[in-house]
Amino acid sequence: MPARITTPFGATSTAAEVVAGCDLRGRRVVVTGGAAGIGLETARALASAGADVTLAVRDAAAGECAAAALPGRVAARRLDLADLDSVRAFAAAWDGPLHGLVANAAIMALPQRELTPDGWELQLATNHRGHFALAHALHAALASEGARIVVVSSGAHLRSPVVFDDLHFTSRPYDPLAAYAQSKTANVLFAAGATARWARDGVTANALMPGAIATGLQRHLDPGYLERARGSLPLKSPRPAAAI
Repeated sequence: MPARITTPFGATSTAAEVVAGCDLRGRRVVVTGGAAGIGLETARALASAGADVTLAVRDAAAGECAAAALPGRVAARRLDLADLDSVRAFAAAWDGPLHGLVANAAIMALPQRELTPDGWELQLATNHRGHFALAHALHAALASEGARIVVVSSGAHLRSPVVFDDLHFTSRPYDPLAAYAQSKTANVLFAAGATARWARDGVTANALMPGAIATGLQRHLDPGYLERARGSLPLKSPRPAAAI
């Protein structure tokens, strides 16, 4: 049996505390959704440890502002995960090795069913398919020196499996949280599948539940949702959430 992995860090540890003493100089990391929330704090910690960080963001102006405010070597590049042409263009422009891919960007609980131009439910397309396609397109860069993929999932995955017979809510009523949950289950399955297939290439993937965090991700939820959540889960700020 493999040795149990232990850590001195806890639920309130910050990303800065986790990377303290780490030397990531020469390491290149892409963080999707890196202009705000958990992505921003993840990028801040990685850059402070010396990594070259690329913020992959849909809003290029917001990404550039975030990059300018962070320490170290941080750049921003546009990436729309719901648009496969944008994903392909981002990967095609990448040059050299890539040591880390943090699949963090997400949308949550869209009030109405929305589809991409090619017919994918927007939460599944953004949260899962875009990251899946990005990792595949960047596989050669990831495998060139070995890399880790970190997929930000959620405990919400327990609310729904991936419903392969109706991925896009064509024949079942659209449920905003079920759509989000399905995308988060897909995140977990992607991480497991990527490790099973790519570990021999030196690429491993992990999925994580960062905890309950109040960020812009929840902007479509009922205002009372977070208040009710506080009754059962302690809410974190993005800095300890990024530590996961």
